[in-house]
Amino acid sequence: MQAVVVHGPGDVRVEERPDPSPGPGEVLVAMEWGGICGSDISYARHGSSGTAVLRHPLVLGHEVAGRIAVLGAGVSGCAVGDAVTVHPASPDGRYFGSAACDPHEDGGFSTYRVVRVDQLRSLPGGLSTRVAALAEPLAVALHAVGRLGDVRGETVFVNGAGSIGSLVVAALKARGAARVLSADVNVDALAMAEALGADELFDARQGLPQDVALAVEASGVSAALGGVLRATARGGTVVQVGNLPMTPTPSVLADLVTREITWTGSYRFVDEITEAVALLAGGLEVTPLIAAEFGLADAAAAIDAAAATAGKVLLRLS
Repeated sequence: MQAVVVHGPGDVRVEERPDPSPGPGEVLVAMEWGGICGSDISYARHGSSGTAVLRHPLVLGHEVAGRIAVLGAGVSGCAVGDAVTVHPASPDGRYFGSAACDPHEDGGFSTYRVVRVDQLRSLPGGLSTRVAALAEPLAVALHAVGRLGDVRGETVFVNGAGSIGSLVVAALKARGAARVLSADVNVDALAMAEALGADELFDARQGLPQDVALAVEASGVSAALGGVLRATARGGTVVQVGNLPMTPTPSVLADLVTREITWTGSYRFVDEITEAVALLAGGLEVTPLIAAEFGLADAAAAIDAAAATAGKVLLRLS
């Protein structure tokens, strides 16, 4: 099989590897589509993602979908040919395409990948594997929205309209938010957020909304934090889903104290991927997020393209 392997900063290769075989309680998935995440870009460019540092070659990719090719011993409840996406986490903290543990956990940017049955999420009829590759980042967005509490009937401000920020917009509308405000400095990103349901757009260079009780910070830009805190109403809540840098950077945080704001983090998800699959199958429209598609052989170029766009770049894995 072929696999997209990062060896170090600037060193992404498409390699031939032996076809794997599933063991008891596992299946072999023939991967069809994968979405390139910011962590994939970070491993490819810097050899690290957050606190996870690359020590060995790593197969990238955790936003994947495909079809079951082989059943391992004792597997029931699914069949060869079933379309699936994958919950990339394991109870021991391992995650597809992550260098956080040593040995690393290879991801799913490969022709085949062995997957535990409990990690499979079956796709209802009519939901393509292409769209289902977006279930994992949608789950991240749903988890962030859940950290706000009940958003039904609320107005929510989302700072940052990249892939996750725009999916947060879609997740908020799906969870019943009455009005969603989106801010970014990139007009293409704002157009994407609008396509996913944003009711009002703000050029962050010109100013942000004011006195919004609920906010999601999805840009991960430290310099933006002061403005987001000032935009949040006194006693309001900000959920931080945009990954912040590991290096010291200046931020204006005084309003966190004087406005008594609750600022909480949101990391990955628990089982919101199940809800994400149901929402996508039910017609939640997220395809405006897709900016480009590349074949597996052009993975390095796809990662470069993903770094240069606000949208989601997909890999055709088969």
